[in-house]
Amino acid sequence: MQFRQQALSKLQSPEQLDLPVRFARPQGLLVLCVTVLVMAAACCFWAVTGSVASTLDAPGILTHARGSYLLQSPVAGQITEVLADEGETLPRDSPLLKVRTDRGERVVRTIDAGRLTSVTATIGAVVTTGADVASVERIDGADDPLVVLLYVSGNSASSVPVGASVDLTVQSVPSQQYGVLRGTVAAVGGATQTQQQITRFLGDAQLGRQFSRGGRPLAVLVKLERSDSTKSGYRWSSADGPPYAIGSMTLATGSVRLADQRPIDWLLP
Repeated sequence: MQFRQQALSKLQSPEQLDLPVRFARPQGLLVLCVTVLVMAAACCFWAVTGSVASTLDAPGILTHARGSYLLQSPVAGQITEVLADEGETLPRDSPLLKVRTDRGERVVRTIDAGRLTSVTATIGAVVTTGADVASVERIDGADDPLVVLLYVSGNSASSVPVGASVDLTVQSVPSQQYGVLRGTVAAVGGATQTQQQITRFLGDAQLGRQFSRGGRPLAVLVKLERSDSTKSGYRWSSADGPPYAIGSMTLATGSVRLADQRPIDWLLP
């Protein structure tokens, strides 16, 4: 109440209305000026020496460097026997199907050595010449290292530098629990790919449609960092990664670290 009475008494004294009002003491103004100068100097220093990192996200898939192929039936007829199981590693020219034709029974064989990822033909089904009957991933052995293929929009691919670090979120691995997979850009494709080209390399028409949905993308090859201390054999952002191996033909999303940019470059024409 004492302060209120003082304020009311000042309002009732017209001779005090023309007195200057003091907003800050000289010591406070000095501190404010020094603070502003320090902040301005820090901003200028960061603009000259600092950098801002940008990333590019793109869908991709874990696979082997040689890709896959669609095995097509060289003859028309009815399938009488399937001679291999999905997931089995087969040598070159290995028998896969038996087909009954007008000229007797014929055997459909693999073209290259690899892992049988899928068999679309079933016993009793009728196939025509050139029909897709299986998908085979080209590998020399079970120890062949995995790579990741990212399919980047053609407009953005030119900004991806070789050697850039990549963080990969693998669909089959909970990233909140085990982190992300580490990799490095090994190569950037020189030309965009059509849906048919993607299908032929991955051996899967659905993946071809999926990765070309937004137009013709450019393929970016990511080499995974190896580690002897993890179950998967690759390095993760967590110490151990998942307690199981990761397989090929697993979908992933890559976050590519682009070249750092200096803030001062934004101000220059």
